[in-house]
Amino acid sequence: MSERPLPGRAAFVCTASPSLALLKYWGKTAGGRNLPATPSLALSLGNLRTTTTVEASFDGADEVRVGGERQPEARYSDFFDAVRRALRAELRFKAASRNDFPTASGLASSSSGFAALAFACARAGEAVLEGKKGLSPAEISSLARIGSVSAARAVFGGFSLLPAGATEAKPLYGEEHWPDLRVLVALVSLEEKAVSSREGMERSRSTSVFYPSWVENAGAELEKAVEAVARRDLEAVGAAMRRSYLRMFGTMLACDPPLIYWLPGSLALIRECEAMRREGIGVWETMDAGPQVKMLCLAADAPRIADRVRSTKAAASVIESRIGGAPEIRAASGGAVERAWSLGR
Repeated sequence: MSERPLPGRAAFVCTASPSLALLKYWGKTAGGRNLPATPSLALSLGNLRTTTTVEASFDGADEVRVGGERQPEARYSDFFDAVRRALRAELRFKAASRNDFPTASGLASSSSGFAALAFACARAGEAVLEGKKGLSPAEISSLARIGSVSAARAVFGGFSLLPAGATEAKPLYGEEHWPDLRVLVALVSLEEKAVSSREGMERSRSTSVFYPSWVENAGAELEKAVEAVARRDLEAVGAAMRRSYLRMFGTMLACDPPLIYWLPGSLALIRECEAMRREGIGVWETMDAGPQVKMLCLAADAPRIADRVRSTKAAASVIESRIGGAPEIRAASGGAVERAWSLGR
């Protein structure tokens, strides 16, 4: 017999996938509201998952553990305050989160982490506040953005769009829109990156001579890229995606001191993708703030592309991912957070 939640408490478990930007978000608007300075077009990586358990109650203090490690309160305080305002209640939240992929290594773990946290907090809070009207996905997207801008997109899964300066993302297509699209994730390093995305963006904004041009021109290809996704045109999507990440890294390289997330293995895989395209193999790579290389291709080509990637010995492993759906959420029994804490990573 399952343990029942205590009165005045409710626990929910949410599982979400990270959001991979095809056209990159890099930089925030002025004013401290955690709004994107550039638009982004993204898809969800269905084979990578974050699982977050949250208990809501009226007592105690907010607490978050990721992979068993307690997180700094300051990192989450704005987010939890926003949840309380949205629910109009002075609730407190205890959360335990774990990823089935490396954390803080350039795989957008903050996007799936805050998307799962936002959903679980909202639903747990609503359960405590019996009769409270549920927050909509758009409202949850706006909450998730406060913790991590890319999390606004991860709330929807499939393909999504986050306009520059927007408070919430917009869903474009579900995972069924492009069933034979695949993303190969080459894990070049399993180590946590030395410079966080948040710190890297601020350094870019404040020191890169190319940053103003990046912000001004980042959305130039957005309309055409969205149309290419609509018609499932891999070459057009891949080419726009490649231009976006290389221009973003150009901005980083012009920082003082420079931001260099690439490792030798990253460059080897970029070169290998170039070689495969010259041979007529449809594969386009992208990178984020970290050394990992993600490659867009069709399902029929994925096995031989993965074999080529492994042959370079530049990656510790290769994960093949389908397009993921929206986060999944369910009620949990009492003590679920403590049990999740004990699982750690």
